[in-house]
Amino acid sequence: MRKSERQQYLRQLINQNNIERQEDFVSLLTQDGIEVTQATISRDIKEMQLVKVPSDGGGYHYSLPVQKQLDTQKKLKKTLNNAFISLDMLEKMVVVHVQPGSGPALATLISQMNFGEIFCTIGDDSTVLSICRSISDAKGFKAKINSLLTN
Repeated sequence: MRKSERQQYLRQLINQNNIERQEDFVSLLTQDGIEVTQATISRDIKEMQLVKVPSDGGGYHYSLPVQKQLDTQKKLKKTLNNAFISLDMLEKMVVVHVQPGSGPALATLISQMNFGEIFCTIGDDSTVLSICRSISDAKGFKAKINSLLTN
């Protein structure tokens, strides 16, 4: 199965199921006769910018990202407001803690914004670290994140 077909199938699975873990994707695909590894699913999740959103019965499940017609800033604002936990700064570094699964998408969106004050941004499952060019740039970037959260 080609990557594009697999990712389309993942979209269908997300629309039909509350998928909480990458292993759930692997199990559902295996049940349908599609052999795939957890590492492949992990890469697909990152590329598709899937996010985890709260489930009705508690916990979190994967969801499709904001529709493509929204511009990057709107996507960034929505992702922040849906997944935000905390924001902190240390010298030139700004850290955003988010719901599990949201870190890669948020890091990508921050990078796509091309903020001049940011040297680089790194994201893992639930943390995004932006290293700014100066302490004043870090303060300015932190203020931008705060403004996206409050508006």
